[in-house]
Formats: sequence, structure tokens, C-alpha cells
Amino acid sequence: MAEVTRPLRVLIVDDDALVRAGLWMMLDGIHGIAVVGEAADGAEVPAAADAHSPDVVLMDLRMPRVDGIAATRALRRRPHPPEVIVLTTFDTDENILHALRAGAGGFLLKDTPPARIVQAVRLVAAGEPILSPQITRRLMDRVATHADAYQRARAALAVLSPREQQVVLAVAKGRANAEIAAELFMSLATVKAHVSAILGKLGLDNRTQIALLAHDAGLA
Repeated sequence: MAEVTRPLRVLIVDDDALVRAGLWMMLDGIHGIAVVGEAADGAEVPAAADAHSPDVVLMDLRMPRVDGIAATRALRRRPHPPEVIVLTTFDTDENILHALRAGAGGFLLKDTPPARIVQAVRLVAAGEPILSPQITRRLMDRVATHADAYQRARAALAVLSPREQQVVLAVAKGRANAEIAAELFMSLATVKAHVSAILGKLGLDNRTQIALLAHDAGLA
């Protein structure tokens, strides 16, 4: 019997009812994606996550009681955390940095084309970060200017094996697992094992944070 793959479960978090309705209509008709719930404020996110067990959360930043950064941080501390894509109109350096440090796997603006949002949901659910090249470059330039971040990143990466450091560099360059496998002559399973080991050793949540650490250390 063929294996049945369940759709990706998406939770929408935004204080604008029209935005929530628009995202729901856009995503819920896509094959392989099911919108399972919504929340109007970050304060409602824990209960919504408990009720709906989402795979991916689309998270607004500016909300009246609990903002998207705090809500993302709380979600990523759960035993089996969903992936988070921040979807906002506010793309300041501080917002981007705080969202990624909180554990978000993606950062998109609300004027992102629908097809790109759909792609982001699928990629982030598969463990692939999604960030526009312009935002990535601006953020990395900012992070690289801080000497203390450089020293901390170098010390953290020193605990990794040489092979794990090669994987870190490839992740920082935006390589997908299959590309890393081909580039470093590894099996796909070995690459996944290395990524999991790196996350565990460094106490990180996702590949985006690996890339940030590599840039902090001046490796990419």
C-alpha cells in the first residue's frame, strides 16, 4: 500500500482579521497544505499550538499584547516546536535579527508573492531557511561588525569536528542538504546526521542560526 503523507499543518498568527482571512484563502486550497487554525495575538499562540499541532506558523511581528518575537521564542522552546516564518511589513535590521535569534526559520514581507509564501512554507517545514537575499546580506553585514559576536562564534565553532565545520560553511552558503552531499561527497543521511549533531552541540534551533553563527565567525 502506498504511503499516505499528511498535509503540512499551518497556523496563522496576525492581529489583522483581513490578513488572516487572505492567508487562509490563499494557502488552504494548495495541495499538501492545510490551514488548521488562527490566532489574533501572540498571547493566543500557546493554546492554538496545543489545539492544532501546526508544522509551520506564519507569525506577524507587531501585535497588541505579545509580539511575534516573544511568541516565536516561546514556540521554539516547546518539546516538538513548529517551524516559524515571520510575515511582516517591518523589515528593520533589529526586527530581522531578533526574529532569527528567537528561532524563526524564515522572514518574509507581507507583499511577498503568494507562490513564494507557499514555497516558504514547504521549505521551512523541510528544515530549509527562507530569507530574501537583500535581507540576508544586510543582516550579515550588520552582524559581522560586532567583534564580541566574532569571538563568541569562533569559540562555539571550535567544538565542532573539521567535517562538521565544512557542513557549517556549506549551510552558511545556502546549500540544501542534497547539494552539501554532492559537494562534500557524503550520503544525504550523513549530511542530515551532521546537521543534527551541529545543532545539538551548539544549542541552536535551525539552519538559519547555523548560518548566522558562521557569518559571525567570518567564515562566509
